[in-house]
Amino acid sequence: MTQWHWDLHKRKRTGGKSRPYRKKRAYEAGGEFVETQLGPRQIRIDRVRGGSFKIRLMRIDVANVTDPKTSQTRPAKILRVVKNPANVVYDRRGVISKGAIIETELGLARVTSRPGQNGVLNAVLIKE
Repeated sequence: MTQWHWDLHKRKRTGGKSRPYRKKRAYEAGGEFVETQLGPRQIRIDRVRGGSFKIRLMRIDVANVTDPKTSQTRPAKILRVVKNPANVVYDRRGVISKGAIIETELGLARVTSRPGQNGVLNAVLIKE
């Protein structure tokens, strides 16, 4: 379902109700939230405002993991989603978003990119 980024439904600074003076506009429409999950790489390409394109990750099984001690980045297979502080439901469903803790072949890592927006999954190893 489309999200709308408009403020005609909000109250005024004084606290009074404001009445919409027009209907919705196409430029106020937002995109669908993509819930990236574990699985073989699958992308969706969406056209966005200005004619540009966004690559959205639907599924991914490999992350670019950076080791902060050595400053080296290597691709590593994702084993499972450990925790997602963004939402308790994402925790149970295994949704990968920015800030999620994932278990990789190299160890636990925190996701630093926005897979639903950037089309890439970057992560940084967490020291234990």
